[in-house]
Amino acid sequence: MIVGIDLGTTNSLIGAYVDNEVTLFPNISGSVLTPSVVSFDESGVIVGEGALDRLTTHPDRSVACFKRWMGTSRETRLGDKAFRPEELSSFVLRSLLDDAEAATGTRPDRAVISVPAYFSDAQRTATRLAGEMAGLKVERLINEPTAAALAYGLEERDRESRFLIFDLGGGTFDVSIVEIFSGVVEVHASAGDNYLGGEDFLQILIDAAAQDLKLDLEALPKSDLVRFRRQMEGLKRQLSSKNQIETEFLLGGESRSWSMDDQRFASLAEPLVQRLREPLERALRDANLKASELDEVVLVGGATRMPLIVKSVTRLLERLPLRHIAPDTVIARGAVVASGLQSRNAALDEIILTDVCPYTLGTEIAQRDHTGQYHYGYFLPIIPRSSTVPISREDEIHPINENQTILTSKIYQGENPIAAKNVLLGELQIPLPQNLPREQCGVVLRFTYDVNGILQVEATVKAKGEKHEIVVERAPGSLTKEEIEERLKALAHIKVHPRKKQENLAVIARLERLYEEHLFYRDNIQQMIFAFKNVIEEQDEKEIARIRQMILDDIAQLERS
Repeated sequence: MIVGIDLGTTNSLIGAYVDNEVTLFPNISGSVLTPSVVSFDESGVIVGEGALDRLTTHPDRSVACFKRWMGTSRETRLGDKAFRPEELSSFVLRSLLDDAEAATGTRPDRAVISVPAYFSDAQRTATRLAGEMAGLKVERLINEPTAAALAYGLEERDRESRFLIFDLGGGTFDVSIVEIFSGVVEVHASAGDNYLGGEDFLQILIDAAAQDLKLDLEALPKSDLVRFRRQMEGLKRQLSSKNQIETEFLLGGESRSWSMDDQRFASLAEPLVQRLREPLERALRDANLKASELDEVVLVGGATRMPLIVKSVTRLLERLPLRHIAPDTVIARGAVVASGLQSRNAALDEIILTDVCPYTLGTEIAQRDHTGQYHYGYFLPIIPRSSTVPISREDEIHPINENQTILTSKIYQGENPIAAKNVLLGELQIPLPQNLPREQCGVVLRFTYDVNGILQVEATVKAKGEKHEIVVERAPGSLTKEEIEERLKALAHIKVHPRKKQENLAVIARLERLYEEHLFYRDNIQQMIFAFKNVIEEQDEKEIARIRQMILDDIAQLERS
């Protein structure tokens, strides 16, 4: 079974193309949105809502927003174990697979996973590895705005249009120019910022409150800081429907009042709005379009619910954007459509999807000035960004010195004219023929880039016809095959709590969070925890479900008070 997955910074979703339609699978709580949060207790891994509550009660054993670290060697210590971001992501994927299995009776073994369009080679490699660690064969990585376009295009397949996908998620920002015609969904250009998302707008509110209340955030206990941040998340959501918000924080046993209005928030967020502008303009330039030539602008991603974003996009593109498909689920829906295409579902046989290379790919060369002197370290683009993939292009390079025995081709991705300021992907050592003039030792470099982000570089020595090649599948700094095998063995011994148990753990985690946050209801909350744990030990599933629902009703009443 093949599924589509949106592995998000804030929330993740899973679904499949069932009975000729997109079906998203709910988690144990009944929601299709699973918080991308991981926590460890004494006996295993908790994922989702329970882990989200444990960010407050067990901050040293819980982590969120690790998608932003994909492609790096950063490790997060949870209890006595340390994990890379792809390992943390694999726990989220395993939980999603549990939900799919519960819904269908079959555990998926293949997937299409969405990634930000501007994810680098290292970040894409880490995403593939996360899938492998979860027991999946990743059939394809699909760019998030492309997935959104696919979901949108499925509804609009009989209508020709050229539109811009504006995708602002929890941690990343992407923009793509897409054209739909005669069943073809064609991406013309992509741009973005891997470190700009809803989390950054949240941080503005946090910093403003800290400044107004004269708080030293670094001096706060971690549990207080997590609780403070979570409360600010709720306030950010309130700003989506209110012109002004007012609240009270309980910090160090002292109640502190604070307020924020939408005008001040817009002023504070202006530097972030300016960061949204550059990728927009770049994508339009790459597609050789003016904003007035777009038929529609489509908003994607949970952060686009902020009125500030809607107003900013309207101002920048001089048109009111569309939001008729739920921004939280549209990427997942597109990934599901892509999974249906991958499995050659007959209902989708009229849809053709194209994508583009998000970065320029090339090699390092030396430039010769008018005096004949060489200057080293310049970048020679071979595949320009926004080229439709799959693509294959070539260029010819020559050795600098006579009787040179080896030509080293360093392979880079990026947009800087200085090679070293781009991302080094690998290098190819090319033996040169001897006893030939330098001009006759030309080497033809052919770069081939496919839809899965795999780059093949082939070097042909013209004088002899010899070929040398390198396939760039593993970015520098990522795990070796031996390291992957070692970590897979270690992960096999770490248990993700069964789906049914996760629901009970989530209720306990929620009660423990409420106990920390409330001073006046602690006796009642403690009694609920005690009673629920006793019921769980009896292992009577009907009674557990009955008491769990009673507690959830009591919690809802408590949170309203």
